[in-house]
Amino acid sequence: MLIRTGIGYNLTENNNNILLGYGYILSENYLGNTNQKERVNEHRIYQQFITKQNIKNVKIQHRYRFEQRFIEKDFKLRLRYFLGINIPLSKKEIIDKSFYLSGYNEIFLNTEKDVFDRNRLYGGLGFRLNSSLRFELGYMNQFLNNGNRDQINMVTFFNF
Repeated sequence: MLIRTGIGYNLTENNNNILLGYGYILSENYLGNTNQKERVNEHRIYQQFITKQNIKNVKIQHRYRFEQRFIEKDFKLRLRYFLGINIPLSKKEIIDKSFYLSGYNEIFLNTEKDVFDRNRLYGGLGFRLNSSLRFELGYMNQFLNNGNRDQINMVTFFNF
């Protein structure tokens, strides 16, 4: 389970945003090659900067995030960089009741030993119902130090 919230401020009308956020993550990690799971609670405070670009009707987003992670009784710092792209499948810009392609790559870097944490590569198909609500179905591969993890993502985006 992942719950994330934040308070942001638009530095410019459509292109630059800063945000201070909080996240709660409840993970159930498998222990070795068994079916047993270990529950891990994490509280996360983060700061981020987002900048957006448009090339014709293709939308590109860069996100820089700095996280302070409180994992059970441990404290860690992590940096993240996200590069995302949305390509509308209609001839005009993304409009209500339209489909689009979505893709991104995000790298996670720790500030201590084992600097490389993970890299996420994602591709999906989205449907924009209106300016506040959209849905996406996609495939993500996470490249980790000890292997890869494949997953199918079903995501709802709600903006208000």
